[in-house]
Amino acid sequence: MPDRDPLVFSTHPLHPAAEARLKGVARLEIASALDFEALAREAEDADIVIVRANLPPALFDRAKRLRAAVRHGAGLDMIPVEAATKSGVIVANVPGVNARSVAEHVLFVAMALLRRFRMVDRDLRTQGWLAGRSHATATNELSGRTIGIVGMGHIGHAVAEIAAKGFALDVIANSRNPRSVPDTIPYRDVDDLAGEADIIVLCCPLTPETRGMIDARRIARMKPGAIIINVARGPVIDDDALVAALRDGRIGGAALDVFAEQPLPADHPYFSFDNVIVTPHMAGITKESMARMGLGAVEETLRVLAGDLPVNFCNPEVESSYRQRFPLGRP
Repeated sequence: MPDRDPLVFSTHPLHPAAEARLKGVARLEIASALDFEALAREAEDADIVIVRANLPPALFDRAKRLRAAVRHGAGLDMIPVEAATKSGVIVANVPGVNARSVAEHVLFVAMALLRRFRMVDRDLRTQGWLAGRSHATATNELSGRTIGIVGMGHIGHAVAEIAAKGFALDVIANSRNPRSVPDTIPYRDVDDLAGEADIIVLCCPLTPETRGMIDARRIARMKPGAIIINVARGPVIDDDALVAALRDGRIGGAALDVFAEQPLPADHPYFSFDNVIVTPHMAGITKESMARMGLGAVEETLRVLAGDLPVNFCNPEVESSYRQRFPLGRP
């Protein structure tokens, strides 16, 4: 019998439905702060860590009982996977559960940019009816435009489906795995996609290949009225190059949900453009997606605590050393 109830340490509060699934099985503790020292200290006795913030590598050295780090979502950039693997700790995630939320956000901001919503709303409120209405003849429809999607995982597929079936957009795509692009969607390399698309959507993972992928050269290939939407990771875009293009009026606008530095500094140039929509890394966060992510993370947690391997096992090479630490699979 274990000497105590398992401890699940979460960097953030969980959805009530997810928290309820843990009752009677494990204790839940929430981080008091998100700095590296606090996280490493407070997770020392954890059996499972549920992750919505960057974890310090030192956490895996100090948490001797730790069995798994479970991402509350899909992207693994918050987890130092190499450090986890070295310490014999499983890494798991819950991919795809927020794909619909992100995809709806993409189409929402695309329409807001094409219909000049920020300018209309501002001028209507400050200058009156006619000032707001004056923007109308310069706005555009989605229908008939070409959307280019970079990254065809769960989010890319959801964007493509809504764009084509819901708004009659022509879809082209790029992916590091060309086989992930359906036969019905034309494949393009990134250079050609940048030049052909009216709306460029970035929903790819951050890798050495994608870091700085949207640079000055590729931005120069974009159509004068094209817009770019980033729901991937901030460093996929060269910020200096994008700011320069916006200042020179060389592209139609941008909608940015992720940034190289988060929170985005209040004096960042992005805030100064009428044709830029800035959101605080919230594209994938809705009531519905938070329930799905929380429940998904807890289900993986319960599997590991029961002695099983997670469904979404992200570092399978750790299994041998994990089994040495937990030879019976249970605490």
